[in-house]
This record gives sequence, structure tokens and C-alpha cells, in this order.
Amino acid sequence: MIARTAIAAITTLLLTASALAAPALKGDITVTAAVVTVGDMFDEAGLAAEDALFRAPKPGTTGTVDLLDIKAAAARIGIETFETRGLDRIRVSRAATVIDQSALTRLIADDLKNRGILTEGMSANTIFTDMVPMLNAEAVDTPASITSLRYLPANGGFQARFAIAGIDQPLDLSGSIELMIDAPHLASNYPGGTILDASDIVMRPVPLRYVESTGVARLQDIVGKALTRQSREGMMVKPADVSLPMTVAKNDLVTIYFRHGPMTLTVKGQAVTGATIGAPLQVLNLMSRRVISATAIAAGAVEVSSEPLALAGL
Repeated sequence: MIARTAIAAITTLLLTASALAAPALKGDITVTAAVVTVGDMFDEAGLAAEDALFRAPKPGTTGTVDLLDIKAAAARIGIETFETRGLDRIRVSRAATVIDQSALTRLIADDLKNRGILTEGMSANTIFTDMVPMLNAEAVDTPASITSLRYLPANGGFQARFAIAGIDQPLDLSGSIELMIDAPHLASNYPGGTILDASDIVMRPVPLRYVESTGVARLQDIVGKALTRQSREGMMVKPADVSLPMTVAKNDLVTIYFRHGPMTLTVKGQAVTGATIGAPLQVLNLMSRRVISATAIAAGAVEVSSEPLALAGL
């Protein structure tokens, strides 16, 4: 009697567990793959979770599946009963990644970088011949890739082929590419002689073909240099627009040094011309009132050579 009671209890528990584990419709779902699986459609899918029920709609679209169709698909893989939860149809949406013109432009730029055509400080201004459609690709790690790119540097023309995940046919596009390079531009108006700081410069892209003919200055080549003339806001700074700052400017009062062995003579003077460090200039000796040739050695200091003629000229 006890044995029969135990067997009945165990049987009841197993039936109850089976009932609790029965698959149940989830309701409206969103999938990422090309097929809808049992695990997508049902809670408590068990070992059949990875089995396919039917094809998913195209990426970015939604379809409706009637309960009768769900029952038929489930029966084909051995699921005869399941909890409907009062649902008579299920909306199935398929997730998508939108591929637009900007995404394809980035792929072209990445390809040019991999080839070494685009280097640091450069970018590509891509213009497509035809309007680029917005496409719904599969929501995967790589929704789009470039399979081929033919680029003609002589005229900037290109032809590209793209593979879009979830779309069988490749996407062929053509157009032109303008290579751009970051060039320094003035952030404001500055008088000639202004010594430029990094805050005085704004880097902006300009066509590479333009700077190849005029020259482009690097930021590190102009910071600390002086403008050779008055310049306006927004002007692109070329190498010829800057020079080393004047160590001694015109009309500066200076000390004139003459050194010969252990002897050093000094006299007060005034610069007639300006010069950078190590460069020659003309200086008025305020004692003799003579104009002499000297070399700028520091701010407010010039030096004459140790030749007898230079000494006589003092």
C-alpha cells in the first residue's frame, strides 16, 4: 500500500513538472537572425530552443504569424502542445542596422587609410554620383563591408562595391573623392610680428591639391614663429607667412659687445635694422654716432667681430 502511494506521488510530481515546463508563447518578439527559432517564440523551449520554426522577415521589417501557422510549424519539430496565453497571432520583427551614405563614406575612408593614401591629418570628401539609398542590414558585428574600390588619383574618380549583410545583391556606387588635409588657420586678426601660440591657430581641412601648390605648414612649424605681415582671421598660414621672431627689433636700444681674448668692450647702441638670433644687422653706436655691422646674440645684445676693421669702426 505504501509502495503504491509513493509511486502515485512520484507520478503526480512528474506530471506536474512536465506541465510547468510546457512551452508557452512569448508574445510579440524581435529577432536578429534569418530564421525564427523555438527559443525565440516560446518560453521554456528546452532542448528544442535552437530548432528553426520559419523564416524571419527581412531586416527592419515586421510580419504577423497566425496561431494556426505556429501550431503547424511547432508540430513539424515534435511540439504538439503549448500554452497560447490567449494569443491568436504573434508580431515578429527583425532587428536591423541602417546603412546610409555616411556609413559607406566611412568604409571608403578606412580602405584608403589601409592603403596608405590617407595619412595622419588627412580626410576624404566623398561625393557619390547617384543618391545613396538607406538600407536595412542584418544587426550583426559587420553589417556592411567594402569588397572592392578602384580609385583614380589623377581625377579623383572611384568605383566601389559593397556587401550588405542580409541583402544578396552587392551595392555598386561611383563618384569622386577630394583628398583633404588639415592646415593651420588664424583664429583672429593679428598685426605683423605677432608671435603665434597654439591658441592662435585653428586646424581646418583644405583640398590637398591646393596646398601642394602653395605649401602647407605644420602646427609645430609655426607655433613660436612671428607673422611676417598683418594677417586676417581665417587666413591659412603658409611657411612663407612666418619667420623666426626678431631677437632685436628696429630702434631697440642694445649693448654692443666686442670680445678679444680675455678683453670685452661694451658700448651702448641702437638697432637700425632688426634681426633674429645669429643674423646680421646694422647698429648705431650712440657714442661715436657711427653705423656698424653686428650680429644679434640675444634680446638687447649684439656683437661685433674681433677684426681690426670692426674695432676701428666702433
